[in-house]
Parts: sequence; C-alpha cells; structure tokens
Amino acid sequence: MQNMTTITTSLEDVFHSEVLPALPHTAITLLQLSQNPESGPAEFTKPIEADPGLMGQILKFVNSSYFGFSREIMSVQQGLTLVGTRAVTNFALWNAVFSVIPNPKFGPFDLKALWQDSLRRALFARRLGHTLKLSNAEDLFAGALLQDMAIPLLLKELPEQYEVLVERRAEEGRRLSGLEKEMFGWDHADASAMLAQQWNLPEEFVALIAQHTKLDELLEAGPEQHDLACVALASLLPSCSDEGWNEYNMFIKGYSQLTEKTSHILRQAFEQVDADTIEFAPILRLPLPKVALVDYL
Repeated sequence: MQNMTTITTSLEDVFHSEVLPALPHTAITLLQLSQNPESGPAEFTKPIEADPGLMGQILKFVNSSYFGFSREIMSVQQGLTLVGTRAVTNFALWNAVFSVIPNPKFGPFDLKALWQDSLRRALFARRLGHTLKLSNAEDLFAGALLQDMAIPLLLKELPEQYEVLVERRAEEGRRLSGLEKEMFGWDHADASAMLAQQWNLPEEFVALIAQHTKLDELLEAGPEQHDLACVALASLLPSCSDEGWNEYNMFIKGYSQLTEKTSHILRQAFEQVDADTIEFAPILRLPLPKVALVDYL
C-alpha cells in the first residue's frame, strides 16, 4: 500500500488563482451589504431585482413551507422584511456557489449527491441551532451548506491522489478528512475554508467551515463552541452516495453529548429535515435523496 505520509502538496499549490472560480457579482454585493448594519431590505432588494434568475429563486425560497406564511409573498422586499436579510443572503450565497463549482467528472463521484448531502446537513444544523437556542442558526445553515464545497475542486486538481483516498475510504470505512490529513497534512475543511477566505466570506462562515471535521474538540470546548459543533455534527449525517452510515455511532454519541435529547426527539428532528428537504430540493434543482434520514434510525 502507498505510504500516505510521503506526499507533500500544499493547498496554495492546489488552489492557485487560475483554479478558483469567481462568485457572481450579485452574491458579492449581498455579502458586502450584510457586513453593513445600516443596510436594510430596501438596499438588499436592488441587486436581487437586477438578477431575474436569482429573484425567482428567492421568491420560491421565501414562499416555501419552511417559513409557513399564510399568503404568497409577491415582492422581494416583502420577503426580505418577513424572512430577514441574513436568511436570504445565505440562500443567495449557496445558490451562487452551486452555480460556479465545476463537476470534476471523477469516477463514481456525483456532484448532485454532494449538494443533496449539503442541503440535508444545512437543514439539520439550522434545526439543531434552533433547538439549542443559538442566535446564529441561519449562519449554521450556510456554514453546513458550504462545508464541502472544495471537494469537487480537489477531485479535479488531484484526481490520482483522491482515487487512492476514495478507495481507502470505501475499504476501511474511515472519514475522508482523516485520510486527507495522513496524505497531505490538510483536509477538505481546510480547503473549503481557504476558498471561503479567497471569496472574502464573513469570518464566521470561515470558522464554521474550517472546524467541521473536529467534533470531539468542539464538544470538549463546551457551550461557547456549540454553533461550530452543530455544523460538525451535521457533517456526520449519511451521504446520499453511500449504501450505509459508517459514522452512525459517532453521530449518536455526539448528538447525545451536545443536546442531551432522546432518540425519540432525534427521530422528530430527522422527520422535519426530511420534510424540509422535500420542500427545498426542487428550489435548488436537486433530486430527492433515495433514502430518507429517518429510515436510518
């Protein structure tokens, strides 16, 4: 077997400027607005309405059953006022990332399955954040959505190395991040965080992304790291492209430690995430997962 410690590939070498895709201008504008506490729904409305495709997606988003409004939201500004600029900006951000990340055409890799996983993990992280009464639950949604966004770029730029990693992951049932650390000294969380920094995403997002493979450390740190732990726990949910759930025991242990909730409450959470997935997947042009989360329990 190949010596996993002999390969030296720096992230800076992999993610040189020619490799990194550019975010759409509208997403950058919304992110800039989100950093200004003086910006309100009127300021956010202008760039969204100038992008008809995004405007249609956002109207579908705010009219989804997740928000449960009794009447249809007809205007972007009304939606921003009712849902909040943070939620809409985070949705627009992921919609932008979804549009620019390339399909690496790597063996059995399925880009749609990656986005399916990202959506379920984001919905779970946000719900868990609400359960724990965290103030930044919407940021947890965005952090979990973006936590694996560098994987397609890594597969595209390092196909031979990742062929070895993917084979070992399947054979040994280990987490991809641990195998990456052995081979490169960094993992895809570090890569996604670097990508987020290159895009000048808020530091809060960068931290949520960068720490998502370090659940044990975050749980040991206590309540001040619970927001990061929510995203890290969500990363252990089963992948749509896997036949089983290798991280099940790790997930259950982490969930119990983080929430002190019973399996009955977890079932309710999974049922809600499954329902939200059915609602959100069409908005993001994604097929529904073949296996619902609740079916793993």
